[in-house]
Amino acid sequence: GGALPGAVLALGAAGAPLRLPRQYWRFVGLGDLLAVAGAAAIAAALFTVGLHLFGAWRPPNPAFPVIHAAALAALLIAGRVAGLLQAARHSGESSPDAQNVLLVGAAEGTDLFLRALSRDRQAPYRVIGILSLRARQAGRRMQGHAILGTVEDIEAVLDGLRGEGRLPSVIVLASGLSGPALEAVLDAADHHGVPVRRAPAPTTLAPAGGQEARRVELRPVSIEDLLDRPQVPLDREGMARLVQARRVLVTGAGGTIGGELARQVAALGPASLTLLDHGEYVLYEIDLELREKHPEVVRRAVLADVRDEARIRRLFEEIKPELVFHAAALKHVPMVENDPLEGLLTNALGTRIVADAARAVGTTAMVFISTDKAVNPTSVMGASKRLAEMYCQAFDREARHGQGTMRCITVRFGNVLGSTGSVVPLFRRQLERGGPLTVTHPDMRRYFMTVREAVGLVLQASVVGTTDPENMPPELADGGIFVLDMGAPVKIVDLARRMIRLAGLRPDEDVEIRFTGLRPGEKLFEELFHGKEAPRPTEYPGLLVATPRTADAALVGRAIDEIAGAARSGNPRVALQQLGRLVPEFEHAPEGTVATR
Repeated sequence: GGALPGAVLALGAAGAPLRLPRQYWRFVGLGDLLAVAGAAAIAAALFTVGLHLFGAWRPPNPAFPVIHAAALAALLIAGRVAGLLQAARHSGESSPDAQNVLLVGAAEGTDLFLRALSRDRQAPYRVIGILSLRARQAGRRMQGHAILGTVEDIEAVLDGLRGEGRLPSVIVLASGLSGPALEAVLDAADHHGVPVRRAPAPTTLAPAGGQEARRVELRPVSIEDLLDRPQVPLDREGMARLVQARRVLVTGAGGTIGGELARQVAALGPASLTLLDHGEYVLYEIDLELREKHPEVVRRAVLADVRDEARIRRLFEEIKPELVFHAAALKHVPMVENDPLEGLLTNALGTRIVADAARAVGTTAMVFISTDKAVNPTSVMGASKRLAEMYCQAFDREARHGQGTMRCITVRFGNVLGSTGSVVPLFRRQLERGGPLTVTHPDMRRYFMTVREAVGLVLQASVVGTTDPENMPPELADGGIFVLDMGAPVKIVDLARRMIRLAGLRPDEDVEIRFTGLRPGEKLFEELFHGKEAPRPTEYPGLLVATPRTADAALVGRAIDEIAGAARSGNPRVALQQLGRLVPEFEHAPEGTVATR
């Protein structure tokens, strides 16, 4: 008579340490099922020991404990699976106005999306099929949904669904899809008139701590998704060592690059962070953002012009920054062509003033942000940045040969997606107005990367550039320049077509692309290396080193001062003559050029 109560007590004693009564079974996993099996085995063992101790009942078979454990585990698991099926039947019911969707992507992201849909009581989407990235998964099923093929089969799959009257209302991209594969999906979607959206990030789809996941909300595909740039591993520990407990100053902090530098530096825990910019509103914005996101960081926002030598010197003497990121610049090529003297004063003289002030107060390292337009420049903007590179290289060479203490690290890269004054925001504004999208030339090409990636690599270069000499690439000993690996250049007209398609429109039909001709100082193709700068890889992915072409710091400094004198007196002819003498590869093309070296 005591066998049944004994079995119940044994199960309770076994299940309590494993917290089975508290398990949130709606989110059950393999570990939870193993816990159930373990509890059943422990309960069977306790029950058998109790029978032997008290002699209440003799098991009919020596294998009884094993049979008892298996039956108990089966009953426990069956009860929970029945509950799961009931919950899935109710939670997976799509709302009456749910859209048919075709799910495309890697198995892990697809599985997360399907689980999130099953938990959404008002699921706005009804999955009618899946396209996988792997051929061996085709023909199988995932959570009851058919895997209709791979991404390469998308045209045939959409044709088949259209024939069945089940063409999806939207194509949903799970994680793992970018570059050419994403292009193929967009092409097929464009052909069938089906919009494409991205699934939420996996971190928002997966519930944590037994909590319900948030509502499944799709987002548009961004132009960044099409770059197909692999994630570069970064030395986060080295970056932290570089920044932590140091006084850091960022010039141009209100700009795209300077602002992202400020964000990433603030996250690394500096002793203090000084934000310097001559634009009041942009400086206010980045200061407010950092105050909200990193209230623990000691900050100071300073309105100042890098061309004001007395002001910059006083500021540096007061703050004594240990690490300076110099991102302040005039970067818009046609604007600088219209006002070349302003470009020379800001880009060349401003860099000399900041570098001199930093070295005078014992700054450990200054990092100068350069541009691919400094290579074989055809614009005043590019030539002024090359002149600034030369000064920083000369400073760095002196430091590495014992003639100074401040490292001066130059980092050169191409265009950043979405930066102020760049082509992506321009295209977005033109799309909002219904077009046309203006492109200067059908063959115009540029290098692109995201601002987050660019700044991450700038910080990585800063770590490498400040390491001990024995661990340093040999080219850096003589003022070598870090160059970010930008991948393959992108045709601007292709970028325009992609953005039109991402907006759900058709290029040349819904939105016109208009060619306007090259602008002053513009080149068809930008270059990352001069002909005499042989690129050398480093052990750090994404970073290359340009073999240096150096000059004497005092000589370059005097020449910059002479150019600044001519600029201040309003004499562009003399200023540009001096610039051409210092940067012999400068071939000014005020009407734009289709030639490149």
